[in-house]
Amino acid sequence: MKLQPGISNSLQKLIALLIVFFAATNVYAHTINYALESAPANHVVWFYLKLGFQHIIPEGFDHILFVVGLCLLSTKIKTIFWQATAFTVAHSITLALSMKGLIVAPPALVEPIIALSIMFVAIENLLLSELKPWRVAVVFLFGLIHGMGFASSLNEIGLPPNKFFTSILAFNAGVELGQMTVIIGVFGLIIIPLRTKIWYRKTVVYPLSILIAIIAGYWTFQRI
Repeated sequence: MKLQPGISNSLQKLIALLIVFFAATNVYAHTINYALESAPANHVVWFYLKLGFQHIIPEGFDHILFVVGLCLLSTKIKTIFWQATAFTVAHSITLALSMKGLIVAPPALVEPIIALSIMFVAIENLLLSELKPWRVAVVFLFGLIHGMGFASSLNEIGLPPNKFFTSILAFNAGVELGQMTVIIGVFGLIIIPLRTKIWYRKTVVYPLSILIAIIAGYWTFQRI
């Protein structure tokens, strides 16, 4: 698949930005959750599964808007799940690496970029009439950034040192369940009932995308 020059340049800039983040490595140990250090594995799984879900619903309004934005450009749920999967794989990688202290990116940089990623998706919905193949790659790159944001929040609670990967997998599974809940809700309440209407894009996609872009733009300036 050959990318257009402008798109290719944008992807190169995003990759370069990620390299800068990764290069700023300053190893640290994740916070230890002593309360769960001796807890049974099933208790640990349930705790972090709920924590991951709650990080999306109801606490992750920015991540909810990102997922809603992903849903608006295509009316095919399979296509949305591909994007969500790419996003999940990406944030799982950087979340684990961040919690292990292998990569470090300051929240002062991560949080504005998360807001910018939401605005990017919303504006893209306004400019494009159909989903482009390269969007999955862009979503993956944004997922890497969002994973660092997840790590910042998760580090406040900490992880039991003897169940690191169990905790990370459970948290990611909770995040994924939260994302899928948002996707199913958007499709069930908005896309499936309205996608065949000739006015769908003008009265649904455009207004929602504009609203998301405005909110994300405000967050960007606020976080900077």
